[in-house]
Amino acid sequence: MSLIAEATYENGVLKLERPLPLAEHEKVQVTVHTAVSRVRATFGLLEWKGDAETVQRVALDPEFSVEECP
Repeated sequence: MSLIAEATYENGVLKLERPLPLAEHEKVQVTVHTAVSRVRATFGLLEWKGDAETVQRVALDPEFSVEECP
């Protein structure tokens, strides 16, 4: 069986968003994939030469939103 569950890492422990349908003491294997924002995942497509933090700040800044364009 394969499951996907959201979790938050706090104080060295992964805290699941909801209980899993597993038996008590059931052995499992865990693979962790960190969540990546859509901006960070695609900034390379723009051939951006800067860092991911800068492009994310610009992409999310209301000053540069479509609504602000003439």
